[in-house]
Amino acid sequence: MVWASGWKLASAVSNAGALGVIGSGSMYPDILDENIKKCKAATSKPFAVNLPILYSDVERHLEIIFRNKIKIVITSAGNPATYTPLLKEHGIKVIHVVGSKRFAEKAQQAGCDAIVAEGFEAGGHNGREETTTMVLIPLISESISVPVIAAGGIATGRQMLAAMVLGAEGVQIGSRFVASDEASSHINFKNAIINSHEGDTVLTLKELAPVRMMKNPFYQQILQAYAHHASVEELKNILGRARAKKGMFEGNLEEGELEIGQVSALIKEIKPAAEIVKEIRQQFNEALKYPLG
Repeated sequence: MVWASGWKLASAVSNAGALGVIGSGSMYPDILDENIKKCKAATSKPFAVNLPILYSDVERHLEIIFRNKIKIVITSAGNPATYTPLLKEHGIKVIHVVGSKRFAEKAQQAGCDAIVAEGFEAGGHNGREETTTMVLIPLISESISVPVIAAGGIATGRQMLAAMVLGAEGVQIGSRFVASDEASSHINFKNAIINSHEGDTVLTLKELAPVRMMKNPFYQQILQAYAHHASVEELKNILGRARAKKGMFEGNLEEGELEIGQVSALIKEIKPAAEIVKEIRQQFNEALKYPLG
């Protein structure tokens, strides 16, 4: 949820009864500090901070998280053993995002309080194994004892129920909230999401870090590079710097990287986050009552 989930979205989701999350991966330390303070002012409910471990400012982000007494941190993109003990020393509940059973087991060994099991349908950075949510959730839930939170390809209450039937105790939803009023993503990107169709996203750039993005002119550059057997260094040069910011935050649909999940094909309307939470809850309750016989 880089470039999408700041304090406005996180506080709106928390106020609606779910757990809002600030996506710190696209924030300089002072911007993260500002977002946390504004989120605290906008909601009295719990919220979390997502912390990509491999990002360059992670140490300074940790200082800000500790200073602001954040209670829940969702770590991702790195080894959970690196910072989990330190986070727990500060009384923080630690949830780690994984894309495979092997890494779920490592996260539990590292002391994480819960696991987000993210199938390869998810947008943004992803697992190399390409294990779908339908397969990943039972694999992980049967192999660890801490709570499993399902992610990847979930935008409706019926999908939430399906994930919980498979063994999850909750869900993490990203793509649906990118197309919300409060998301900081650019309106051009939001409109591209609600106008997207099945097959409009692809998992690529495994040589760097697997990422699911929309097919656009930038993606065509990547395809051409692969056709010419581009080296890892050449792929890095094509990606360049701030490519995701250009697409998702600045709204450049031609040259930007547009990270979004497969479930974007189901998203047809931009609406307030509170309405999205309410709609998912209603769909879940209706599906729960549906007779199978």
